[in-house]
Amino acid sequence: MHELTLDFLSASGMRVRRPSARGYTGEIAAVPGVEVVFQRNADITARVEDGDADMGLVGFDNYAERRIEGGGSVVVIEALGYGRCELVVAVPDAWVDVDAMADLADIAVEFQETGRELRVATKYPSLTRRFLHRHDVNYFTLEVLSGAVEPAPSIGYADFIVDLTASGRTLSENRLKRVADGVALESEGALIANRRSLRESPERLETAREIIERIEASRAAQEYLRVTANVAGETEAEVAEKALGSREARGLSGPTVSRVYSPEGRSVYSVTALIVKNDLTAAVDHLRSIGGASVSVSGPEYLFRERSSAYRRLLAELGLT
Repeated sequence: MHELTLDFLSASGMRVRRPSARGYTGEIAAVPGVEVVFQRNADITARVEDGDADMGLVGFDNYAERRIEGGGSVVVIEALGYGRCELVVAVPDAWVDVDAMADLADIAVEFQETGRELRVATKYPSLTRRFLHRHDVNYFTLEVLSGAVEPAPSIGYADFIVDLTASGRTLSENRLKRVADGVALESEGALIANRRSLRESPERLETAREIIERIEASRAAQEYLRVTANVAGETEAEVAEKALGSREARGLSGPTVSRVYSPEGRSVYSVTALIVKNDLTAAVDHLRSIGGASVSVSGPEYLFRERSSAYRRLLAELGLT
């Protein structure tokens, strides 16, 4: 998650400056007063829970496993769009009769009747236990590992595993297969915060608001493009009416039309609209059809809505609304 998180922050306009590659702290020049502390993904939730950090960027899987029920932390944004993976149940390829969690529940009963329990290797004991019980797999022993989990069945440490996967390649390389309905959790990068520290400090809450809004506005901007074309016409109203003839070219809230002072004295207007990326071809085709020339396309860096939905959710969690 380290490089992915730094890339994500940079893309959000908050590049982290780290004075030393071996140092544990850094800063964000765009947001004064923020100290960035580099920690292992597995430790970030605890740091935020304890109030040692006000906010944290962490894999949601780690948060879900390590959070304290009713504790100090709260999820601000659950899905940041990077580091996507799934926590899955995987069994040996040789278990040809095990395709679903119901099959695994039957095997657990068969093992228990012979005097032993299924052994499951994982780094996520809490999530694994809850998921298996929810699917009536009630007889098993957890083997909690800190290193690689995938080899555990082949070397005799466990019968099956519950582990993270993104592409599934490592599972297949270790002769394992996913159980069809065995997704215990879908995960990606998440933003979490400490309730107490933000509730008690207006200054820290204001800094948190800036970080949240930059992230939210940057992600929103990724869905849109700004399209501009020069269109001949007698009046702004005439050109606007032509532009409004296409749903795609109308954009987010309608086109902006302004006079272009042509050296030749022609009556030309600039039409600009913020459109959904998938509508680009249709929007350009429409602008061309109404005489649009010199069509240019650019991407907004941020798109701030009237209000930040993520910040409003945070305020609700803090009891400040």
